[in-house]
Amino acid sequence: MTRSRVSSRLPDFPWDTIAQAKARAAAHPDGIVDLSIGTPVDPTPAVARQALAEAADSPGYPTVLGPTPVRQAAVDWLERRAGVTGLEADQVLMTVGSKELIGNLPAQLGLGAGDLVVYPELAYPTYEVGARYAGCEVLAADSTVAIGPRNPALLYLNSPANPHGQVLGVDHLRKVVEWARERDVLLVSDECYLEFGWEAQPVSVLHPDVCGGSHEGLLTVHSLSKRSNLAGYRDAFVAGDRAVVAELLAVRKHLGFMVPTPVQHAFAAALADDTHVELQRELYANRRAVLRKALQRAGFRIDHSEGSLYLWATRDEPCRTTVDWLAERGILAAPGDFYGAAGAQHVRVAFTATDERVEAAVSRLV
Repeated sequence: MTRSRVSSRLPDFPWDTIAQAKARAAAHPDGIVDLSIGTPVDPTPAVARQALAEAADSPGYPTVLGPTPVRQAAVDWLERRAGVTGLEADQVLMTVGSKELIGNLPAQLGLGAGDLVVYPELAYPTYEVGARYAGCEVLAADSTVAIGPRNPALLYLNSPANPHGQVLGVDHLRKVVEWARERDVLLVSDECYLEFGWEAQPVSVLHPDVCGGSHEGLLTVHSLSKRSNLAGYRDAFVAGDRAVVAELLAVRKHLGFMVPTPVQHAFAAALADDTHVELQRELYANRRAVLRKALQRAGFRIDHSEGSLYLWATRDEPCRTTVDWLAERGILAAPGDFYGAAGAQHVRVAFTATDERVEAAVSRLV
């Protein structure tokens, strides 16, 4: 396939469009404060590093599904931290990070031309990219009413949401689950920020108050990248409807999507430990608080931002103008139009930078 054909079916990679702003911010005498990407900067927890080292002698191939104890760690975590009941290990499948799963999901489910994939109006670009990659039709919609009479093959939710941090409540989630089941629509909930609710309590679609105790027609996607500073390990999982998980497993066996054995052991060890998560939450809560105050003092309004690792900030002007204003002060933020037309007057400000860089940003926003 020629490059031009690939380019015509996929949008531009969004971060390429802020290269000039990044260069301008990097020219600041005290260096750039990059708040455009939510990449972890704090140490990987010792419990994960120790488990990785202990499993380092792994000469054989890993399995695509993952060992039962590893998948059971995911089951136990969902019950312990999210109140999910009735889930079993064969309803869990390891993935090479959550972005990989979302990017490949429509194709691996056999969707293509004529199938409709719906994702939120403000959304991480991979939902759309994965659907277009499979040849599907796409629609950005925040309500089932906006979808219209046509039944999608796949409907994405994201709560706490990227980029704007909105947290969907139990009643809202239950109504969407009921709507999807009535129409035989697969509902996929991206819950990779589930541990990070600040002004609202995130809820999984697999919680019995939402799904009625049945996981039929539902998948949830979870990642340790943010929760445990394991972005470099590429370990995540999808869980839910047993039949859909089995279908994905069959396809992924043929394609060789395998999480390395040492990484799987690190995954299980990190999921079993909550202490490092609470410590990380404290770090993020402090960074969030000082950045929010500084942005508001500088004339920004913060919308939503009840959860996730971002502040959804606006000065009620075009987002690229705001990006340039921040870049002049050595701060790089993500323009809201990365995530859809509804973000055209917002910027996404990550609070995953170090304490030192966050303080630098605060001093420049005075």
